Amino acid sequence: MDHYLTIEKFNKLLTKWNGRTVRVSKQEIDDYDETIMNLEAVSYESNPHRLDEYTPLYSLQLNGTGQVENSAHNMEELPSAVYEIPLEDSSLYQFDGSRFSLTTDRGIYTIELMD
Repeated sequence: MDHYLTIEKFNKLLTKWNGRTVRVSKQEIDDYDETIMNLEAVSYESNPHRLDEYTPLYSLQLNGTGQVENSAHNMEELPSAVYEIPLEDSSLYQFDGSRFSLTTDRGIYTIELMD
């Protein structure tokens, strides 16, 4: 049964996956991509001095190394050791026992274990 979590509960559950390999899927209006990464740490960033509303006020940062699927469906190294997910006050956090879902105004992000 899906239920919504507070960001604190979401964070507590997600940090239990540190040291594991995860797949992060992003589904936006006309964009879908997958990233496979070794999750080393979960952190958050606040950006109170953002220049426009496209820059998120807060972001969830999945720290670790990994690969992202490019538009040609080939895997390439992540450009940095951080996968950033923009957060909003209206973001919804779910965990169904095997996968996390994070729904924002921009899209749906899914985080699941690979190992």
